[in-house]
Amino acid sequence: MSLLPLFIDLKEQHCLVVGGGTIAARKLAMLCKAGAYVTVVSPEVSAQAEKLCQEYNCQLERRAFAEEDIQDQRLIIAATSIATVNQQVSELAKAKGILVNVADDFSQGDVVLPSVIDRDPIQIAITTGGASPVLARMIRRNLERHMPAAYGQLANLVEKYRSPVSKQLTDETQRRRFWEDVLQGPIAESVFAGNLQIAEQALSQRIVEEDFTTDSHGEVYLVGAGPGDPDLLTFRALRLMQQADAVVYDRLVSDEIMSLVRKDAEKIYAGKQRSNHAIPQESINHLLVRLAKEGKRVLRLKGGDPFIFGRGGEEIETLMDEGVAFQVVPAVTAAAGCAAYSGIPLTHRDHAQACIFVTGHLKDGSVDLNWKMLAHKQQTIVFYMGLYGLSMICEQLIKHGLDSDTPAALVSKGTTPDQRVLIGDLNNLPGLVDKHAVSGPTLIIVGSVVSLHSKLHWYQTETEITD
Repeated sequence: MSLLPLFIDLKEQHCLVVGGGTIAARKLAMLCKAGAYVTVVSPEVSAQAEKLCQEYNCQLERRAFAEEDIQDQRLIIAATSIATVNQQVSELAKAKGILVNVADDFSQGDVVLPSVIDRDPIQIAITTGGASPVLARMIRRNLERHMPAAYGQLANLVEKYRSPVSKQLTDETQRRRFWEDVLQGPIAESVFAGNLQIAEQALSQRIVEEDFTTDSHGEVYLVGAGPGDPDLLTFRALRLMQQADAVVYDRLVSDEIMSLVRKDAEKIYAGKQRSNHAIPQESINHLLVRLAKEGKRVLRLKGGDPFIFGRGGEEIETLMDEGVAFQVVPAVTAAAGCAAYSGIPLTHRDHAQACIFVTGHLKDGSVDLNWKMLAHKQQTIVFYMGLYGLSMICEQLIKHGLDSDTPAALVSKGTTPDQRVLIGDLNNLPGLVDKHAVSGPTLIIVGSVVSLHSKLHWYQTETEITD
């Protein structure tokens, strides 16, 4: 984080705008709406800036900037078209310890005026650190489509009833859940529909009728985190990630995805590697039960899809036996994500009419698979967790009928910026692992569809390797 986001109270504070053009007028409007006492200094003033000065009773000085103008100012905006004047204003302000923003040149100032979504009292500020104000405004426009104007009214309604709810509901977790239910339910929808009176009546009634003495019941969210790229998460996954009180996550969940989880949630690592489990699976099952019975909303966050070699079925069996409520959120599985990001279609009319997902080792740790069923042409085989047994996998597929030059690929850390793609065949694929020091998580794709990689790959990374 290169900048610390702050909101500053400028009500009745003296601020200075040096410049009177279009950019200066835009900055002036922000200061005026914040309730500042603004002085504008500029030999020439645009019609827009002059109108703002009249509307907000700003002090307008039609002259060149002078050093004494900076005295007693809380914030200064340098927005002239003359770089030397902007630099002079900045240097004088910094020497006096006054916050200064230099329009279109953040490096000279120490404050950025962001692009703002205003749903008073809710405000969302967006900045690119001066890199691209145009991009910041584009992002603001995109976000505004998802921010109804009534959000401000909703915030005011909540503020009005915060005290009565806090008096009756002293437990922080229960209080937060109460408000989350309000803000995501019919009461909020009434506000968005313009029925503020109906919404307030419903909220008042709910506070009266709410049984604050009843222990809340927990729930488990079994959520797939996808193959690695945070953009591949579902909307539902993101929503539940923000609601969870506790998170049990595995080693395939990236830091970027974990950063989207609610900041104050309890985080429990339950990563698994071959013969090295941070928490045994049975213990994980009972951990989910215990946390839920404590009244917590528990996020079980698993790489890929929870029902494809993710042991999600085992976990919900235990939850059902214990009477714990749960939800399952599917995700882009590693096979689909990694294949797509490496330009290898899993099926293709000219190459494969079937696709098989296979675990690279069985529950007992062996690689004793149904080789006769797997070793067929015109199909694609995707091995999960097969790096350890790769030599045997290739050997057995050749032994049971596949040609040794059958195309095969290794996709390591797929869909992430660290993705590596190694292209070979059943004969040389194990050697590529040693040559390029490949480590997990890695997916193995076998079949003639792999030959399409050279033509169809689109996700460029510096570490992509083809042999």
